[in-house]
Amino acid sequence: MRLGVLDVGSNTVHLLVVDAHRGGHPLPMSSTKAALRLAENIDDAGRITDVGAQRLIDTVAEFASIAETSRCVELMPFATSALREAANSDEVLARVRAATGVDLRVLSGVDEARLTFLAVRRWYGWSAGRILNLDIGGGSLEMSNGGDEEPDVALSLQVGAGRLTREWLREDPPGKRRVAVLRDWLDAELVVPAKTLLEPGRPDLAVGTSKTFRSLARLTGAAPSAAGLRVRRTLTSSGLRQLIAFISRMTASDRAELEGVSSDRSRQLVAGALVAEASMRALSLDTLEICPWALREGLILRKLDTDMDGGPEAPCSVGPATGDGTRTGGSTRLPGSIGAVSS
Repeated sequence: MRLGVLDVGSNTVHLLVVDAHRGGHPLPMSSTKAALRLAENIDDAGRITDVGAQRLIDTVAEFASIAETSRCVELMPFATSALREAANSDEVLARVRAATGVDLRVLSGVDEARLTFLAVRRWYGWSAGRILNLDIGGGSLEMSNGGDEEPDVALSLQVGAGRLTREWLREDPPGKRRVAVLRDWLDAELVVPAKTLLEPGRPDLAVGTSKTFRSLARLTGAAPSAAGLRVRRTLTSSGLRQLIAFISRMTASDRAELEGVSSDRSRQLVAGALVAEASMRALSLDTLEICPWALREGLILRKLDTDMDGGPEAPCSVGPATGDGTRTGGSTRLPGSIGAVSS
């Protein structure tokens, strides 16, 4: 069974095509990305602009076509913080559906944390014991802690790298004083969430997921992606502090020249590093293991579990809107595909 996972984030759109037959583990077949910068196309009223909506429609149509050409049986399209928080989210989603036939669904922040935790648990296995996971996105920070496949605590905080760059670090390079003030603000913001996250117990393994953590680890000496998924990569608090002192004096264009940093993420790298540093400090973590699996893999794993069980979708799957604004269930059958997986 070949599945396509279409991830519409604040900055990028990512299509992951996987072969999901073998042993219930998703095997990557292809990966396609494009810059979207949806968060930059939101007006003062919190609405996605017509330009932003049209760019979203065009990109979703293009990627759905790629998924069809890749012979995907089913497309699992979802969006995160930028669409979740937009004042005209429902209107934009309806426009995307009418123009492309793709029923783009929105995940809540807590569900992002839960699905990412599932992927991390499957990657490291039961022998890892209690796992604590951090995931830095463009709009939010997801945090989770648990000893099973479902975390005991799952939190989502509005301190994503893109959001903080827009709100705090508008200068390029950011001013030294602004960096210091943001660092202090993050420390204050994370006191209560860190306490809540650790209430079930201290972790046996602390993990970081997301492109931000992978880039930070690479910049502090971790192996490049070409070395393979199974090479151990870590991020240390001491290495992170030294890195922040270095990159906070650079312009975004200079940061884009660093290995492991893409041009579309270079501007928000400093804010992402500050969130990572503050999170590790609040949780008294010296080292994070970097996991290559995250939200997209979690969605696929949940889908496979649901299909094998033959039961209804779990509450953290993507789907139509519920009363509290989150969405559960659902996927998109591609025209001309060999068949759709029941959901």
